Amino acid sequence: MKKRVYTILVEHFKQWGITHVFGIPGKSISPVMLELESFEIEYVLGRHESGCGFEAAGYALGKNTLGVVLGTSGPGGTNLLTAAAQAMEFNLPVLFITGHPSAVDTGKAMSQESSPFGADLVKMFEPVTRFSGRVERAESFRLFLQHAIEQAWTGERGPVHLCIPFDVLMEEVEPFHLSMPQVSPLVCSDYGQAISLLDQATNPILFIGKGGVIAEAFDEIQLMAEHWKIPVVTTPGGKGAFPTQHPLYLGGFGLGGSKIAIDYMRSGVDLMIVIGSKLCDMQLSGFGADMVPQQVLQFEHEITFTGKSILTPTEIILGDLKANLRGLLKKANASLGDYERLTAPPFHLNDSESDNTKLSAKRVMKLLRSMLPTDAILFGDAGSHSFYAVEHFDILEPGTFYLDEVFIAMGAAIGYSIGAKLALPDRDVVCITGDGCLMLQGTEISTAVNHEIATVFFVLNNGRLDMVEKGMSYNTGRSVGAVYKSPLHVTQFAESMGAEAYRCETEAELAAALHRSIGRTEGGPIVIEVIVDPEEIPPILTRLLSLD
Repeated sequence: MKKRVYTILVEHFKQWGITHVFGIPGKSISPVMLELESFEIEYVLGRHESGCGFEAAGYALGKNTLGVVLGTSGPGGTNLLTAAAQAMEFNLPVLFITGHPSAVDTGKAMSQESSPFGADLVKMFEPVTRFSGRVERAESFRLFLQHAIEQAWTGERGPVHLCIPFDVLMEEVEPFHLSMPQVSPLVCSDYGQAISLLDQATNPILFIGKGGVIAEAFDEIQLMAEHWKIPVVTTPGGKGAFPTQHPLYLGGFGLGGSKIAIDYMRSGVDLMIVIGSKLCDMQLSGFGADMVPQQVLQFEHEITFTGKSILTPTEIILGDLKANLRGLLKKANASLGDYERLTAPPFHLNDSESDNTKLSAKRVMKLLRSMLPTDAILFGDAGSHSFYAVEHFDILEPGTFYLDEVFIAMGAAIGYSIGAKLALPDRDVVCITGDGCLMLQGTEISTAVNHEIATVFFVLNNGRLDMVEKGMSYNTGRSVGAVYKSPLHVTQFAESMGAEAYRCETEAELAAALHRSIGRTEGGPIVIEVIVDPEEIPPILTRLLSLD
Protein backbone atom coordinates (compact mmCIF):
# COMPACT_ATOMS: atom_id res chain seq x y z
CA MET A 1 0.00 0.00 0.00
CA LYS A 2 1.39 3.41 -0.97
CA LYS A 3 2.40 5.96 1.66
CA ARG A 4 2.99 9.68 1.58
CA VAL A 5 6.57 10.85 1.21
CA TYR A 6 6.55 12.64 4.58
CA THR A 7 5.45 9.42 6.32
CA ILE A 8 8.22 7.38 4.70
CA LEU A 9 10.77 10.02 5.70
CA VAL A 10 9.74 10.01 9.36
CA GLU A 11 9.50 6.20 9.40
CA HIS A 12 13.18 6.14 8.47
CA PHE A 13 14.05 8.52 11.31
CA LYS A 14 12.33 6.14 13.72
CA GLN A 15 14.04 3.06 12.25
CA TRP A 16 17.43 4.77 12.49
CA GLY A 17 16.93 5.39 16.21
CA ILE A 18 16.59 9.17 15.96
CA THR A 19 14.79 10.45 19.06
CA HIS A 20 14.92 14.21 18.47
CA VAL A 21 14.54 16.41 15.40
CA PHE A 22 15.30 20.12 15.54
CA GLY A 23 13.87 23.09 13.69
CA ILE A 24 11.58 26.09 13.23
CA PRO A 25 8.03 25.57 11.87
CA GLY A 26 6.76 26.67 8.50
CA LYS A 27 4.01 25.73 6.06
CA SER A 28 6.25 23.92 3.61
CA ILE A 29 7.56 21.46 6.24
CA SER A 30 4.44 21.18 8.41
CA PRO A 31 3.53 17.65 7.20
CA VAL A 32 6.87 16.34 8.49
CA MET A 33 6.46 18.06 11.86
CA LEU A 34 2.98 16.60 12.37
CA GLU A 35 4.21 13.12 11.47
CA LEU A 36 7.06 13.34 13.99
CA GLU A 37 4.46 13.54 16.74
CA SER A 38 2.69 10.46 15.34
CA PHE A 39 5.94 8.48 15.61
CA GLU A 40 6.76 9.85 19.10
CA ILE A 41 9.91 11.63 17.93
CA GLU A 42 10.40 14.81 19.93
CA TYR A 43 10.42 17.97 17.85
CA VAL A 44 12.78 20.45 19.49
CA LEU A 45 11.54 23.94 18.69
CA GLY A 46 14.53 26.25 18.46
CA ARG A 47 14.66 30.04 18.50
CA HIS A 48 16.67 30.56 15.31
CA GLU A 49 17.41 28.13 12.50
CA SER A 50 21.17 28.40 12.94
CA GLY A 51 20.77 27.41 16.59
CA CYS A 52 18.62 24.46 15.51
CA GLY A 53 21.35 23.35 13.13
CA PHE A 54 23.98 23.58 15.85
CA GLU A 55 21.73 21.54 18.16
CA ALA A 56 21.25 18.82 15.54
CA ALA A 57 25.04 18.67 15.09
CA GLY A 58 25.61 18.40 18.85
CA TYR A 59 23.05 15.61 18.97
CA ALA A 60 24.81 13.78 16.11
CA LEU A 61 28.15 14.13 17.89
CA GLY A 62 26.89 13.00 21.29
CA LYS A 63 24.80 10.07 20.06
CA ASN A 64 27.07 9.07 17.14
CA THR A 65 24.08 9.06 14.84
CA LEU A 66 22.44 11.14 12.15
CA GLY A 67 21.28 14.59 13.23
CA VAL A 68 18.17 16.01 11.56
CA VAL A 69 17.09 19.65 11.32
CA LEU A 70 14.09 21.15 9.52
CA GLY A 71 13.86 24.62 8.05
CA THR A 72 11.16 26.18 5.97
CA SER A 73 11.87 27.56 2.51
CA GLY A 74 13.63 30.84 1.75
CA PRO A 75 15.01 32.49 4.90
CA GLY A 76 14.49 29.33 6.91
CA GLY A 77 17.05 27.71 4.68
CA THR A 78 19.50 30.58 4.46
CA ASN A 79 19.55 30.78 8.27
CA LEU A 80 20.75 27.15 8.34
CA LEU A 81 23.80 27.74 6.15
CA THR A 82 26.13 28.72 9.00
CA ALA A 83 25.23 25.60 10.95
CA ALA A 84 25.85 23.44 7.89
CA ALA A 85 29.29 24.98 7.40
CA GLN A 86 30.15 24.37 11.05
CA ALA A 87 28.97 20.74 10.84
CA MET A 88 31.15 20.36 7.74
CA GLU A 89 34.19 21.45 9.73
CA PHE A 90 33.39 18.93 12.49
CA ASN A 91 32.65 16.14 9.94
CA LEU A 92 29.25 15.60 11.52
CA PRO A 93 26.46 13.71 9.68
CA VAL A 94 23.55 16.13 9.79
CA LEU A 95 20.59 15.99 7.41
CA PHE A 96 19.38 19.52 6.64
CA ILE A 97 15.86 19.40 5.21
CA THR A 98 14.38 22.58 3.79
CA GLY A 99 10.89 23.11 2.47
CA HIS A 100 9.85 24.64 -0.81
CA PRO A 101 6.59 25.87 -2.32
CA SER A 102 4.86 23.24 -4.42
CA ALA A 103 6.96 22.20 -7.39
CA VAL A 104 4.10 22.89 -9.80
CA ASP A 105 4.31 26.56 -8.82
CA THR A 106 8.03 26.91 -9.48
CA GLY A 107 8.71 30.11 -11.40
CA LYS A 108 5.75 32.01 -10.03
CA ALA A 109 6.15 34.76 -7.46
CA MET A 110 5.68 32.49 -4.43
CA SER A 111 6.24 33.37 -0.79
CA GLN A 112 9.70 32.22 0.38
CA GLU A 113 10.59 30.95 -3.08
CA SER A 114 13.74 28.83 -2.99
CA SER A 115 14.14 27.65 -6.58
CA PRO A 116 16.55 28.88 -9.27
CA PHE A 117 14.02 31.67 -9.89
CA GLY A 118 14.47 32.93 -6.31
CA ALA A 119 16.89 32.14 -3.46
CA ASP A 120 18.27 28.86 -4.77
CA LEU A 121 18.91 26.91 -1.57
CA VAL A 122 20.33 23.89 -3.38
CA LYS A 123 23.16 25.97 -4.81
CA MET A 124 23.67 27.83 -1.54
CA PHE A 125 24.12 24.59 0.41
CA GLU A 126 26.51 23.02 -2.10
CA PRO A 127 29.74 24.58 -0.73
CA VAL A 128 28.91 23.68 2.89
CA THR A 129 27.60 20.11 2.52
CA ARG A 130 28.69 16.78 1.06
CA PHE A 131 25.57 16.79 -1.09
CA SER A 132 22.72 19.21 -1.80
CA GLY A 133 19.73 18.37 -3.97
CA ARG A 134 16.07 19.13 -4.65
CA VAL A 135 13.57 16.29 -4.95
CA GLU A 136 11.51 17.37 -7.96
CA ARG A 137 9.33 14.24 -8.15
CA ALA A 138 8.12 11.78 -5.53
CA GLU A 139 9.44 8.88 -7.63
CA SER A 140 12.96 10.27 -7.14
CA PHE A 141 12.69 10.56 -3.36
CA ARG A 142 14.19 7.15 -2.58
CA LEU A 143 17.34 7.73 -4.63
CA PHE A 144 17.83 11.26 -3.25
CA LEU A 145 17.44 10.08 0.34
CA GLN A 146 19.73 7.11 -0.19
CA HIS A 147 22.44 9.22 -1.79
CA ALA A 148 22.21 11.88 0.91
CA ILE A 149 22.57 9.34 3.73
CA GLU A 150 25.46 7.61 2.00
CA GLN A 151 27.28 10.92 1.62
CA ALA A 152 26.60 11.91 5.22
CA TRP A 153 27.57 8.62 6.82
CA THR A 154 30.42 7.11 4.82
CA GLY A 155 34.03 8.11 4.26
CA GLU A 156 34.71 11.58 5.60
CA ARG A 157 31.32 12.20 7.21
CA GLY A 158 29.52 15.49 6.95
CA PRO A 159 26.25 17.37 6.49
CA VAL A 160 23.89 16.93 3.55
CA HIS A 161 20.88 18.91 2.34
CA LEU A 162 17.58 17.93 0.76
CA CYS A 163 15.06 20.50 -0.46
CA ILE A 164 11.61 18.88 -0.74
CA PRO A 165 8.68 20.83 -2.27
CA PHE A 166 5.36 20.75 -0.43
CA ASP A 167 3.47 18.84 -3.11
CA VAL A 168 6.23 16.22 -3.32
CA LEU A 169 5.98 15.66 0.44
CA MET A 170 2.25 15.08 0.02
CA GLU A 171 2.51 12.58 -2.85
CA GLU A 172 2.09 8.84 -2.35
CA VAL A 173 4.71 6.30 -3.43
CA GLU A 174 5.50 2.67 -2.78
CA PRO A 175 7.11 2.33 0.68
CA PHE A 176 10.75 1.32 0.98
CA HIS A 177 13.34 0.76 3.68
CA LEU A 178 16.90 2.12 3.74
CA SER A 179 19.36 1.02 6.40
CA MET A 180 22.15 3.29 7.52
CA PRO A 181 25.12 2.44 5.26
CA GLN A 182 27.65 -0.06 6.58
CA VAL A 183 30.89 0.53 4.71
CA SER A 184 34.36 -0.62 5.69
CA PRO A 185 36.68 2.32 6.44
CA LEU A 186 39.24 3.37 3.86
CA VAL A 187 42.65 2.20 5.05
CA CYS A 188 46.21 2.32 3.75
CA SER A 189 47.67 -0.85 2.24
CA ASP A 190 51.31 -0.24 3.18
CA TYR A 191 52.62 1.27 6.44
CA GLY A 192 56.26 0.32 5.84
CA GLN A 193 57.56 3.84 5.10
CA ALA A 194 55.65 5.35 8.04
CA ILE A 195 57.00 2.74 10.47
CA SER A 196 60.52 3.30 9.15
CA LEU A 197 60.21 7.05 9.74
CA LEU A 198 58.93 6.49 13.28
CA ASP A 199 61.65 3.95 14.12
CA GLN A 200 64.44 6.20 12.85
CA ALA A 201 63.26 9.49 14.36
CA THR A 202 65.46 10.84 17.16
CA ASN A 203 63.54 14.01 18.04
CA PRO A 204 59.92 13.53 16.92
CA ILE A 205 56.73 15.31 17.91
CA LEU A 206 53.09 14.19 17.76
CA PHE A 207 50.94 17.10 16.59
CA ILE A 208 47.28 16.31 17.25
CA GLY A 209 44.39 18.22 15.66
CA LYS A 210 40.62 18.23 15.92
CA GLY A 211 40.44 15.29 13.51
CA GLY A 212 41.90 13.06 16.20
CA VAL A 213 39.08 14.06 18.53
CA ILE A 214 36.31 13.60 15.95
CA ALA A 215 37.74 10.18 14.96
CA GLU A 216 37.83 9.20 18.66
CA ALA A 217 41.34 7.84 18.08
CA PHE A 218 42.29 8.37 21.73
CA ASP A 219 43.67 4.91 22.51
CA GLU A 220 45.57 4.77 19.24
CA ILE A 221 47.19 8.18 19.77
CA GLN A 222 48.27 7.29 23.29
CA LEU A 223 49.62 3.92 22.16
CA MET A 224 51.65 5.60 19.39
CA ALA A 225 53.06 8.14 21.82
CA GLU A 226 54.02 5.56 24.42
CA HIS A 227 55.39 2.92 22.06
CA TRP A 228 57.76 5.31 20.28
CA LYS A 229 58.12 7.61 23.33
CA ILE A 230 57.03 10.66 21.34
CA PRO A 231 56.23 13.98 23.06
CA VAL A 232 52.72 15.24 22.29
CA VAL A 233 51.34 18.70 21.53
CA THR A 234 47.74 19.51 20.65
CA THR A 235 46.16 22.23 18.59
CA PRO A 236 43.29 24.15 20.25
CA GLY A 237 40.77 21.84 18.60
CA GLY A 238 42.87 18.77 19.34
CA LYS A 239 43.18 19.42 23.06
CA GLY A 240 40.54 16.83 23.92
CA ALA A 241 42.47 14.01 22.27
CA PHE A 242 45.13 13.42 24.94
CA PRO A 243 45.23 13.53 28.76
CA THR A 244 47.03 16.71 29.72
CA GLN A 245 48.60 15.20 32.84
CA HIS A 246 50.37 12.47 30.85
CA PRO A 247 54.18 12.70 31.16
CA LEU A 248 54.59 12.89 27.39
CA TYR A 249 52.23 15.86 27.02
CA LEU A 250 54.02 19.17 26.41
CA GLY A 251 50.92 21.35 26.18
CA GLY A 252 49.11 23.10 23.40
CA PHE A 253 50.49 24.71 20.27
CA GLY A 254 48.97 27.60 18.37
CA LEU A 255 46.58 29.92 20.20
CA GLY A 256 46.62 29.07 23.88
CA GLY A 257 49.87 27.16 23.44
CA SER A 258 52.51 26.49 26.07
CA LYS A 259 56.11 27.72 26.27
CA ILE A 260 57.31 24.14 26.75
CA ALA A 261 55.70 23.10 23.46
CA ILE A 262 57.15 26.12 21.65
CA ASP A 263 60.65 25.45 23.01
CA TYR A 264 60.49 21.80 21.96
CA MET A 265 59.35 22.74 18.45
CA ARG A 266 62.49 24.89 18.25
CA SER A 267 64.76 22.06 19.40
CA GLY A 268 65.30 20.57 15.95
CA VAL A 269 62.36 18.26 15.29
CA ASP A 270 63.26 15.62 12.72
CA LEU A 271 59.77 14.08 12.36
CA MET A 272 56.45 15.85 12.95
CA ILE A 273 53.57 13.37 13.03
CA VAL A 274 50.39 15.30 12.23
CA ILE A 275 47.08 13.60 13.05
CA GLY A 276 43.86 15.23 11.90
CA SER A 277 44.99 18.85 11.53
CA LYS A 278 44.56 21.17 8.55
CA LEU A 279 47.50 23.16 9.95
CA CYS A 280 45.55 26.41 9.71
CA ASP A 281 46.79 29.76 11.02
CA MET A 282 45.17 29.27 14.45
CA GLN A 283 46.87 25.87 14.83
CA LEU A 284 50.25 27.14 13.63
CA SER A 285 50.05 30.52 15.36
CA GLY A 286 53.61 31.28 16.51
CA PHE A 287 55.16 28.71 14.16
CA GLY A 288 58.43 30.07 12.84
CA ALA A 289 61.10 29.08 10.34
CA ASP A 290 63.18 27.64 13.19
CA MET A 291 60.43 25.08 13.85
CA VAL A 292 60.18 23.51 10.39
CA PRO A 293 60.80 19.76 10.83
CA GLN A 294 62.98 17.68 8.52
CA GLN A 295 60.00 15.48 7.65
CA VAL A 296 56.23 15.39 8.19
CA LEU A 297 54.17 12.22 8.49
CA GLN A 298 50.51 13.21 8.14
CA PHE A 299 47.36 11.17 8.77
CA GLU A 300 44.28 12.72 7.13
CA HIS A 301 40.88 11.77 5.72
CA GLU A 302 41.62 13.52 2.44
CA ILE A 303 44.41 15.39 0.72
CA THR A 304 43.13 18.98 0.30
CA PHE A 305 45.09 20.64 3.12
CA THR A 306 48.10 18.33 3.32
CA GLY A 307 51.55 19.59 2.36
CA LYS A 308 50.33 23.18 1.99
CA SER A 309 51.25 24.99 5.23
CA ILE A 310 54.61 23.44 6.16
CA LEU A 311 56.81 23.16 3.09
CA THR A 312 58.94 20.16 3.92
CA PRO A 313 58.96 16.54 2.65
CA THR A 314 55.61 15.03 3.67
CA GLU A 315 54.53 11.38 3.79
CA ILE A 316 50.73 11.28 3.66
CA ILE A 317 48.50 8.44 4.83
CA LEU A 318 44.94 9.02 3.66
CA GLY A 319 41.74 7.44 4.88
CA ASP A 320 40.01 6.68 8.15
CA LEU A 321 42.25 8.11 10.91
CA LYS A 322 41.39 5.60 13.62
CA ALA A 323 41.59 2.59 11.29
CA ASN A 324 44.90 3.70 9.79
CA LEU A 325 46.48 4.36 13.17
CA ARG A 326 45.27 0.98 14.38
CA GLY A 327 46.66 -0.73 11.28
CA LEU A 328 50.04 0.95 11.65
CA LEU A 329 50.28 0.09 15.34
CA LYS A 330 49.37 -3.54 14.68
CA LYS A 331 52.00 -3.78 11.94
CA ALA A 332 54.60 -2.32 14.29
CA ASN A 333 53.61 -4.63 17.19
CA ALA A 334 53.21 -1.51 19.30
CA SER A 335 52.76 -1.76 23.06
CA LEU A 336 52.02 0.72 25.84
CA GLY A 337 54.93 2.15 27.77
CA ASP A 338 55.16 2.13 31.55
CA TYR A 339 53.91 5.60 32.37
CA GLU A 340 52.44 6.73 35.65
CA ARG A 341 48.81 7.75 35.32
CA LEU A 342 48.49 11.23 36.79
CA THR A 343 45.54 13.35 37.84
CA ALA A 344 45.05 17.07 37.82
CA PRO A 345 46.46 18.91 40.83
CA PRO A 346 43.85 20.05 43.36
CA PHE A 347 42.61 23.62 43.23
CA HIS A 348 41.94 25.59 46.40
CA LEU A 349 39.89 28.73 46.81
CA ASN A 350 42.00 31.81 47.43
CA ASP A 351 40.51 32.95 50.70
CA SER A 352 42.91 35.90 50.85
CA GLU A 353 41.32 37.61 47.87
CA SER A 354 38.76 40.26 48.74
CA ASP A 355 35.29 40.27 47.23
CA ASN A 356 36.31 43.32 45.21
CA THR A 357 39.16 41.52 43.41
CA LYS A 358 38.26 40.81 39.81
CA LEU A 359 38.29 37.14 38.90
CA SER A 360 40.91 36.02 36.41
CA ALA A 361 39.83 33.69 33.63
CA LYS A 362 42.84 31.50 34.42
CA ARG A 363 41.64 30.86 37.99
CA VAL A 364 38.09 30.40 36.76
CA MET A 365 39.19 27.55 34.46
CA LYS A 366 41.17 25.86 37.20
CA LEU A 367 38.20 26.05 39.57
CA LEU A 368 35.92 24.68 36.87
CA ARG A 369 38.27 21.73 36.34
CA SER A 370 38.51 20.98 40.05
CA MET A 371 34.73 20.75 40.44
CA LEU A 372 33.63 18.99 37.25
CA PRO A 373 33.68 15.18 37.03
CA THR A 374 36.38 13.77 34.78
CA ASP A 375 33.85 12.68 32.15
CA ALA A 376 32.06 16.03 31.88
CA ILE A 377 31.83 17.18 28.26
CA LEU A 378 32.83 20.75 27.40
CA PHE A 379 32.09 22.71 24.25
CA GLY A 380 34.24 25.78 23.74
CA ASP A 381 32.76 28.70 21.85
CA ALA A 382 34.56 31.16 19.58
CA GLY A 383 36.51 33.63 21.71
CA SER A 384 39.13 34.26 24.37
CA HIS A 385 37.11 32.28 26.92
CA SER A 386 37.87 29.04 25.08
CA PHE A 387 41.56 29.78 24.70
CA TYR A 388 41.82 30.27 28.45
CA ALA A 389 40.40 26.74 28.64
CA VAL A 390 42.90 25.52 26.05
CA GLU A 391 45.73 26.84 28.20
CA HIS A 392 44.47 26.13 31.71
CA PHE A 393 41.73 23.44 31.70
CA ASP A 394 43.16 19.94 32.17
CA ILE A 395 41.85 17.01 30.14
CA LEU A 396 41.60 13.96 32.42
CA GLU A 397 39.53 11.84 30.04
CA PRO A 398 40.04 12.15 26.27
CA GLY A 399 36.97 12.95 24.22
CA THR A 400 35.56 15.47 26.68
CA PHE A 401 36.57 18.79 25.07
CA TYR A 402 35.37 20.11 21.71
CA LEU A 403 36.54 23.31 20.03
CA ASP A 404 36.76 24.43 16.43
CA GLU A 405 39.55 26.73 15.31
CA VAL A 406 38.87 26.73 11.57
CA PHE A 407 35.31 27.85 10.75
CA ILE A 408 34.64 29.17 14.28
CA ALA A 409 31.00 30.26 14.28
CA MET A 410 30.31 32.46 17.31
CA GLY A 411 27.61 30.94 19.50
CA ALA A 412 27.82 27.48 17.92
CA ALA A 413 28.83 25.86 21.20
CA ILE A 414 25.54 26.99 22.75
CA GLY A 415 23.54 24.84 20.34
CA TYR A 416 26.08 22.00 20.31
CA SER A 417 25.88 21.66 24.09
CA ILE A 418 22.06 21.55 24.00
CA GLY A 419 22.02 18.80 21.39
CA ALA A 420 24.76 16.83 23.14
CA LYS A 421 22.91 16.96 26.46
CA LEU A 422 19.81 15.52 24.78
CA ALA A 423 21.98 12.73 23.37
CA LEU A 424 23.83 12.14 26.67
CA PRO A 425 21.38 13.03 29.46
CA ASP A 426 23.42 11.28 32.17
CA ARG A 427 26.63 13.22 31.45
CA ASP A 428 27.45 16.73 32.60
CA VAL A 429 27.54 18.95 29.49
CA VAL A 430 29.01 22.43 29.83
CA CYS A 431 29.16 25.24 27.29
CA ILE A 432 32.05 27.66 27.79
CA THR A 433 31.01 30.87 26.08
CA GLY A 434 31.25 34.64 26.35
CA ASP A 435 28.95 37.64 26.40
CA GLY A 436 29.63 38.31 22.70
CA CYS A 437 28.68 34.79 21.62
CA LEU A 438 25.63 34.90 23.87
CA MET A 439 24.31 37.94 22.01
CA LEU A 440 24.36 35.91 18.78
CA GLN A 441 22.84 32.62 19.94
CA GLY A 442 21.81 33.16 23.56
CA THR A 443 18.08 32.86 22.89
CA GLU A 444 18.64 29.12 22.49
CA ILE A 445 18.75 29.07 26.29
CA SER A 446 14.98 29.44 25.95
CA THR A 447 14.98 26.21 23.92
CA ALA A 448 16.76 24.43 26.76
CA VAL A 449 14.29 25.88 29.26
CA ASN A 450 11.21 24.82 27.33
CA HIS A 451 12.50 21.29 26.71
CA GLU A 452 14.00 20.95 30.23
CA ILE A 453 17.52 20.30 28.95
CA ALA A 454 19.98 20.48 31.83
CA THR A 455 22.94 22.02 30.01
CA VAL A 456 25.24 24.31 32.01
CA PHE A 457 26.10 27.58 30.28
CA PHE A 458 29.32 28.99 31.69
CA VAL A 459 29.51 32.59 30.48
CA LEU A 460 32.62 34.73 30.92
CA ASN A 461 31.50 38.35 30.81
CA ASN A 462 33.94 41.22 30.36
CA GLY A 463 31.72 43.55 28.37
CA ARG A 464 33.52 43.19 25.06
CA LEU A 465 34.46 41.00 22.13
CA ASP A 466 37.65 40.21 23.98
CA MET A 467 39.57 38.24 21.38
CA VAL A 468 38.99 40.92 18.75
CA GLU A 469 39.61 43.85 21.12
CA LYS A 470 42.86 42.49 22.58
CA GLY A 471 44.19 41.22 19.26
CA MET A 472 43.45 44.50 17.48
CA SER A 473 44.98 46.55 20.29
CA TYR A 474 48.10 44.40 20.40
CA ASN A 475 48.69 44.55 16.67
CA THR A 476 47.68 48.14 15.86
CA GLY A 477 47.78 50.01 19.16
CA ARG A 478 44.01 50.60 19.23
CA SER A 479 40.72 48.79 18.76
CA VAL A 480 37.50 49.85 17.08
CA GLY A 481 34.00 48.46 17.55
CA ALA A 482 34.79 45.68 20.02
CA VAL A 483 33.70 47.10 23.41
CA TYR A 484 30.04 47.34 24.42
CA LYS A 485 28.94 50.74 25.68
CA SER A 486 26.13 49.00 27.56
CA PRO A 487 27.31 45.46 28.45
CA LEU A 488 24.93 42.53 28.63
CA HIS A 489 23.62 41.58 32.08
CA VAL A 490 23.74 37.85 31.40
CA THR A 491 21.87 36.75 34.52
CA GLN A 492 18.91 39.04 33.87
CA PHE A 493 18.88 37.94 30.22
CA ALA A 494 18.83 34.26 31.21
CA GLU A 495 16.19 34.77 33.88
CA SER A 496 13.95 36.58 31.40
CA MET A 497 13.79 33.30 29.45
CA GLY A 498 13.00 31.26 32.55
CA ALA A 499 16.48 29.89 33.23
CA GLU A 500 18.04 29.51 36.66
CA ALA A 501 21.01 31.88 36.67
CA TYR A 502 23.81 33.03 38.96
CA ARG A 503 26.02 36.12 38.70
CA CYS A 504 29.45 35.38 40.19
CA GLU A 505 32.08 37.96 41.07
CA THR A 506 34.09 35.94 43.61
CA GLU A 507 35.53 32.45 43.71
CA ALA A 508 33.21 31.51 46.56
CA GLU A 509 30.15 32.56 44.56
CA LEU A 510 31.42 30.65 41.54
CA ALA A 511 32.08 27.50 43.56
CA ALA A 512 28.56 27.63 45.01
CA ALA A 513 27.00 28.04 41.56
CA LEU A 514 29.02 25.14 40.15
CA HIS A 515 28.04 22.95 43.08
CA ARG A 516 24.39 23.65 42.29
CA SER A 517 24.87 22.90 38.59
CA ILE A 518 26.81 19.62 38.48
CA GLY A 519 25.27 16.15 38.29
CA ARG A 520 21.86 17.16 36.96
CA THR A 521 20.01 15.04 34.41
CA GLU A 522 16.83 17.12 34.15
CA GLY A 523 15.17 20.33 35.28
CA GLY A 524 16.34 22.77 32.66
CA PRO A 525 19.56 24.72 32.12
CA ILE A 526 21.62 26.71 34.58
CA VAL A 527 23.45 29.83 33.44
CA ILE A 528 26.55 30.86 35.38
CA GLU A 529 27.67 34.39 34.60
CA VAL A 530 31.27 34.99 35.63
CA ILE A 531 32.41 38.62 35.80
CA VAL A 532 36.07 38.48 34.77
CA ASP A 533 38.79 41.08 34.60
CA PRO A 534 38.42 42.98 31.28
CA GLU A 535 42.12 43.90 31.36
CA GLU A 536 43.40 40.31 31.56
CA ILE A 537 45.44 39.42 28.48
CA PRO A 538 44.22 36.21 26.80
CA PRO A 539 46.61 33.66 25.24
CA ILE A 540 45.84 34.70 21.66
CA LEU A 541 48.49 37.29 20.86
CA THR A 542 50.65 35.01 18.72
CA ARG A 543 48.06 35.47 15.98
CA LEU A 544 49.35 38.50 14.11
CA LEU A 545 47.23 41.01 12.20
CA SER A 546 48.89 42.41 9.10
CA LEU A 547 47.64 45.68 7.61
CA ASP A 548 50.28 45.81 4.91
